[in-house]
This record gives sequence, C-alpha cells and structure tokens, in this order.
Amino acid sequence: MYTSASMDEFDLELDEMELVAAAAGYYYYNSMTRQPCRSLSPRGSGFMTEVLNGHDDGCREMFRMDKHVFRKLCDTLRQRGMLRDTSGVVIEEQLAIFLNIIGHNERNRVIQERFQHSGETISRHFNNVLKAIKSLSREFLQPPPLSTPPEIMRNNRFYPYFKDCIGVIDGMHIPAHVPAKDQSRFRNRKGILSQNVLAACTFDLQFIFVYPGWEGSVADSRVLNAVLDDPDQNFPNIPEGKYYLVDSGYSNIEGFISPFQGVRYHLHEYRGANQLPRNAKELFNHRHAFLRNAIQRSFDVLKARFPILKVAPQYAFHIQRDIVIAACVIHNHIRQEERNDWLFTGVDGRIVEEFPDYDDQPDMQSTSSIQEQIASSLRDLIAAAMWSDFINKWNEW
Repeated sequence: MYTSASMDEFDLELDEMELVAAAAGYYYYNSMTRQPCRSLSPRGSGFMTEVLNGHDDGCREMFRMDKHVFRKLCDTLRQRGMLRDTSGVVIEEQLAIFLNIIGHNERNRVIQERFQHSGETISRHFNNVLKAIKSLSREFLQPPPLSTPPEIMRNNRFYPYFKDCIGVIDGMHIPAHVPAKDQSRFRNRKGILSQNVLAACTFDLQFIFVYPGWEGSVADSRVLNAVLDDPDQNFPNIPEGKYYLVDSGYSNIEGFISPFQGVRYHLHEYRGANQLPRNAKELFNHRHAFLRNAIQRSFDVLKARFPILKVAPQYAFHIQRDIVIAACVIHNHIRQEERNDWLFTGVDGRIVEEFPDYDDQPDMQSTSSIQEQIASSLRDLIAAAMWSDFINKWNEW
C-alpha cells in the first residue's frame, strides 16, 4: 500500500509530467500554426502584388530600382534563358528574393517569412539569380567610348586638357568574412577584414571593369599590375594616347595618369584661405581630383543601393566576390534604363568626400622608364596649358 507521504510524492510527479506535456503540446501547436502555407503562399504572392502594383517608392525601397527597370531586367533574364519560371516561383519573385537580400542584407529566415518559401528554396533561387546576373557582366561591363566624354567636353575646366581621358580607376574595400587561417592576409591597413576590389568607371558613373576578391592587405597598385600582366582578366585595351585617371597609390605611367607627388591633392585641401592654386601642379591636381571623384560617386551609389557591400555577409568567399560583380552589373543596368534614378540624381553635381588613404602612397614597384617618361611629359604639357589659360584668360577657376 501507498503511504500518505508516498502518495503525495506520486501526485507531485504527475503534476510535473502534466506540466511538461502541456509545454510540449503548446510548443508543437505554435510550431505548426506558424508554418507558412506552401500551397497558397498568400503572403508571398501578396507581397509581390503589393510592391509591383503599389506606389513607386515601394518598389524602389524593396527592389532597389524603379518598376520598369525591374521588369526590363526580368525580361532580359527570361529571354536569354538565364532563369526560368518554376511551378512555385516565377522569375519576378526569384529576382525579388535576390534583390531583397543584397538590397537590405536580410537573413534567410526573414526572406522565408516575407516570401513564404522554405530556406532551401530561398537559397537555391538566390544562387541561381546570382549566377545569371554575373553571366551578364560581359554585356553590361563594356569598354568606354574612345571619343572625348561629354562630361569633359562640356566643361572648360577640363576641356581640352583631359580630352583623351576615358575613365577612372581605383580600389574599393568591401568587408569580408573569411576563415581564421586567412584573416591576416585579408586584414587591410585599417585593421578591417576586407576584399580589395579593382574598379574602372566612366564619368557617366558606369562600371567598365570590376575585379573583386583580392586580399585586403594587398595594395591597389599591385592589383592593377596583376590585372595588366594577365591577359585572361580581359582588361579593356587602352588605345595609344588614351588614359585613365588614378590616384597617387598608382604609378604615373603610359595609360594611367596620377597626380603630382608632394603637392596638395584632395578637394578638401582647396578650401578656405588656401582655395586658389598657387602653381600649375596644384591646378592640375585640383582638376584631376575633381574628375577622379566620379569613381567615388559610383562607389557611393553602389553601396547605398546594396548595403550588403557595407558588411561582411556570412557566405562562402566566392559568393561574396560574385555579389560584387552582380551588384555592378545591376548598377549599370539601372543607369542605362533610368537616367533619373533617385540614387544617381542624388550624387549629380555633388562631391563625395575623399580623404587620404593608406594606399595613397607612391607606388614603389619598378616600371618602364619609357612609360614613365611618356606619362610625365603628357602630364607636364597638360598642367602647363591649363596654367597658362588660367593665368591669362580666366577670372575665376
């Protein structure tokens, strides 16, 4: 027989078992009721309908571009056979998933809830769209026209002095997520883990060439030299007499004109009491810096549109690298399809502040003396002509 004490203990055990069972039941009920409805997907389809049929600002916020630009990109991907509609996810939704992730740096779980698809489905379509857009890079990242850019032609401060300039080159550091064994190589001079991305752009803010994936510790000049030495990288051929503007971290050689060393350069140095240039080299550097700011504006628009480029996403490194290429492809697509895009108009006529960086140091690698002489002579001629006109013809600069 049970004693009174043992019965009390037995009742207590039953109470505890009932509490555990109740908790388990409550958890199971919640987990079941919170599962998205895979067959109907009311939230997913409703979200797409709301964005594409709603106010323009909604599409700009969620998909990072205007509706007609989004639809044109979908049409391109569909017509080229780069993506296909599936029974549960059409191309428009596949692209929307991708843009939501890179345009908001959203986690997979958030995208699952928003589009009402499984984590596996989200990942699969993200990777498919990334591959498809990357494959468009040859088409959308094109060599610059060889004629004088209109941004130079229309401005007496730059024309005819920079008439043979076809673009700007610089490095861009993107935060990187890498294994512990690789972190020393990817830690840049500011102590941040990053990939160094070589980029060239036009004065119309379109990317010409993008080469991501270099370790953050590698200097910009070394990345450029590696690209030029490797024909497989397909850097656009530079016709004789044409050149890109580069900062002082690169050598001043044929095809790449850098500012004068030891002379103030950055635009913030030409403010206040010391606003006016005092000689030909300062005038050249000021106008060089003003023109070269085009690539800083391009970087500014790119990162503002795709905030994932401001953080170190938890993807394999080759995915991080490909995201940069895809972002630049979409950047160019938007520039070509919508001249009044809100992010591009936001930087029109504006100078993006740039301060001296650790990489803005004279390149110490050996270069051809003939190449250096050609570039130095050209730079001296431009500076002399510019200074002569500034002194004799201009009342303002």
